[in-house]
Amino acid sequence: MNVIRTINRSVAAVTTAAVAATGTVTVTAARELPAYAGPAAEPVLQTLALPTSAPAGTFAAPGSARAEATGLTVAPRVTKPFSLLGATWTDPHARLDGTVQVRTRAAADGRWSAWRALESDGTSPATAGSADAGGRGSTDPVWVGDSDAVEARVTTGAGTHTLPAGLRLDLINPDADLPAAATSGASAAGAPAAAPATAAGASASAAQIGGTSFTEPAPGRAAANAAVVVPPRPAPTVVTRAGWAANEAMVVHPPEYTTDVQVLFVHHTATSNDYSCADSARIVRGIQAYHVRSNGWNDIGYNFLVDKCGTLFEGRAGGVDRPVLGAHTLGFNSHSAAIAVIGDYTDSAVATKVRWVIAQVAAYKIGMYGHLATERTVLVSSGSDRFPAGTRVTLNRVSGHRDTGKTECPGNTLYGQLGAIRSLAGAAPADFSMARMTGATRVGDAFYARGPIRPLWTTATPTALLNRFDVIVDGTVVASAPRAHRTTLLNLNPGRHVVTVRAYHLSGRAVSLTRAVVVDRTAPTYTSGPAVWLRSGSLDGSVPIYLRWTAADAGGLRSVTLTRPRAAALSTTARALASTAAPGRSTTWSIRAADRAGNTRTATVTRTPLMLTERAAVRTSGWVNVVDPGYFGGRALRSITAGSSMTFTFTGSSASLAASRTPASGRVKIYVDGRYSGVVDLRSATTQHRMAVWARSWPDSATHTVRVVVEGTARRPGVALDGLVLLR
Repeated sequence: MNVIRTINRSVAAVTTAAVAATGTVTVTAARELPAYAGPAAEPVLQTLALPTSAPAGTFAAPGSARAEATGLTVAPRVTKPFSLLGATWTDPHARLDGTVQVRTRAAADGRWSAWRALESDGTSPATAGSADAGGRGSTDPVWVGDSDAVEARVTTGAGTHTLPAGLRLDLINPDADLPAAATSGASAAGAPAAAPATAAGASASAAQIGGTSFTEPAPGRAAANAAVVVPPRPAPTVVTRAGWAANEAMVVHPPEYTTDVQVLFVHHTATSNDYSCADSARIVRGIQAYHVRSNGWNDIGYNFLVDKCGTLFEGRAGGVDRPVLGAHTLGFNSHSAAIAVIGDYTDSAVATKVRWVIAQVAAYKIGMYGHLATERTVLVSSGSDRFPAGTRVTLNRVSGHRDTGKTECPGNTLYGQLGAIRSLAGAAPADFSMARMTGATRVGDAFYARGPIRPLWTTATPTALLNRFDVIVDGTVVASAPRAHRTTLLNLNPGRHVVTVRAYHLSGRAVSLTRAVVVDRTAPTYTSGPAVWLRSGSLDGSVPIYLRWTAADAGGLRSVTLTRPRAAALSTTARALASTAAPGRSTTWSIRAADRAGNTRTATVTRTPLMLTERAAVRTSGWVNVVDPGYFGGRALRSITAGSSMTFTFTGSSASLAASRTPASGRVKIYVDGRYSGVVDLRSATTQHRMAVWARSWPDSATHTVRVVVEGTARRPGVALDGLVLLR
């Protein structure tokens, strides 16, 4: 459905004229414009003949001019709606030896624009023998926005200048003859939402080449190579031809193809930069109409277009993933593709996002054939205004239009940015690093896990410039992740593995990260203990003990922790802990050992310290009662007689002798279960009551005897015993 507008405006001080088929002008007085009759009043193309000869005396002959910077003027005239215009002429091989300047009137407010020159790049870039051959010569089209009147002039420099025959203005209305589907979705009112391109170029408005399938390995094992689905090489996300409402009816011939893409040529459309990105789809439609209706080509000449906001548009039909032959770079359309940045970048730089988009297209199209955008190559000219046919020309794989023709395109500033764009397009993924390995603990140079792990990686390269990530375990690809993914799930068998994550740039370059991963699902073991042993020390209010254990793990221990009766971190190499226990009360000790993979095992032991007083022992003669608040119960047994003894019989797993230490104390001999165990010297520099002076432990609880015999040490024969402590 065509857009229908009604304009009723008085045009003051503006001469109007009807545009006749011959291009002659009939001057009338300014008048009230009638309302438009309907769609027929809004054609895609209107033409306005430009004079190629001046009034008498100005030109020596038709088609030539001799003057001092003279001008040929077309008076202002009202037209039907248009938004884009350019100048064309009959012979596509002729050059415009002059400048066409235009100014237009805005339909919205009636204001006239400043004069602007139409840029001409020389002869038609269409390839001889292609569906684009023939046609007309032209300037680059200029987007002027919604307009309803135009004024033009042709200027020449000093001397004689030949103007091409059939010189005319072509006014394009991008909103006329829209496809029916465009009126409900991608209308002329604004740029449609971006959608991936189709493989065939037949422009389904939302389809990705090959899809984006991604398969994670099956749980419990590393995936076999045959089970891995590698994501297709991603095409750039574009507004498809359906998305920008291309007029497919005007495309007469099927797409033509070259063999490959060796070079991406960067152009600018040489239009102003003050357009709204909401109009970008309309601009692209206008360029298509100009290239087809005005130039006489089969379709829009560029393979891609990108606006100043970084939105990428599919250009010529045939498939963004195929080497479609375009009409963009005279003499070098074969073995190449072209992207045009909408706007004029003579003095203005393109935005960062636009640089990324150009780099993405370069990496995609050039990398598809195994080449890097940072390289140079040789193309053979089929004939241009700079390189005759057959000339071998060395070019950067990302080149500007000016590299092959006598043109300022793509503008000085954008041309100066091509080096950075090449670097982006041909680089390997930058700053590729492993952020973490979820589910695993790093110890030294290896990661330890007991279950599934998720490596998480990062890169500074924009996602649009990436291809995919491969995850390789022990030399076999087990997962392949799309470019937007930064992690994958791995279920590895127990043992040591080499895990590699490889990042692929869209250019084909790759970088890798490799990590050792040890999968251990076996918890630590206790080869001994935990066990509680009595030890020497003060018995004043508590019982000194040792907690003993031996924990081991084949992959190494990460931590050993006391969890009861209090929490304490222990060394992984420790085998004992000196502590105390409350006398007469049951106490439980728990130790948790964790290995590097996170497996844990807890072991527990419970014991009760009990006191046997000296009066519970079987004694020989020579012992006397002594009283002192420092003794248990305020009294103890003391002997100075050599050979006097005291025997304790008990059931338990550990025992310690309670005695007093003084500067005058002597020594005692200890016998355990009838066997001599050793001598204990009770002398100390200060007096210390309630002391555990000797201890012995056994693996299991059993009945034992401990006999204490007074030695009768010279000059200090006395000893004072306070009982025996045992563990049950």
